[in-house]
Amino acid sequence: MREETSSTTISAAQTTQETVVLLKDVQRFYETPAGIVKALNTVNLNIQKGDFAAIAGPSGSGKSTLLNLVGMLDTPTAGEVFVCGNKAAGLNRTEQAKLRREYMGFVFQAYNLIPVLNILENVEYVTLLLGWDKEKRYKRAREVLEQVGLTGLEERMPSELSGGQQQRVAVARAIASNPQLVLADEPTANLDTSTGTALIDMMVDLNRKQGITFIFSSHDPKVLDRAGRLITIADGCIVKEERRV
Repeated sequence: MREETSSTTISAAQTTQETVVLLKDVQRFYETPAGIVKALNTVNLNIQKGDFAAIAGPSGSGKSTLLNLVGMLDTPTAGEVFVCGNKAAGLNRTEQAKLRREYMGFVFQAYNLIPVLNILENVEYVTLLLGWDKEKRYKRAREVLEQVGLTGLEERMPSELSGGQQQRVAVARAIASNPQLVLADEPTANLDTSTGTALIDMMVDLNRKQGITFIFSSHDPKVLDRAGRLITIADGCIVKEERRV
């Protein structure tokens, strides 16, 4: 955990050393021509190290907004967000970007692979930004591609892969830097049921074997069944929490 001044770190009264994400009375409102939209309304959430947590709810319930706040891709209207021991509002943009690179991985619904790079280079990209040397980057990229079942496809371009394979590359890229936390926003939305289930099973395996904390959103019951912790959100509010393991 990074050391910060007392104004930007979580106090012992607020959490424990096992907390990875803490939201305190978080609200996110948007102004629209039709009026104020309350995307999140007084959300409190504590994600512990090693959680495999799913944010469940229908489209428009606030799932993506919640993940964007945790990923520091958005800022709350009110309340406090702590990520990996750091108060998001206490960091400038450069510090937030550094925190994301060093502690977090992202898996997006649309894959977001770089089309002009092969899949090995796509996976290497994050560790390149972290300043890893060429040999270390190459070794780690091949290692994580093996973990997600893509050995032998390292030189393929993203356009040469199926949707399921591209999302596996996205997961490999997300875990390449050994992050504490991976955020996945509707990672199976563009996949068929069997491919989506296989992807979630793979993420469960990474969670159990490597201790990576996962938070993913979904409204697919078959995917949500794999979650160790289920957090249901409706109309911007957490309405139910269930811990299964």
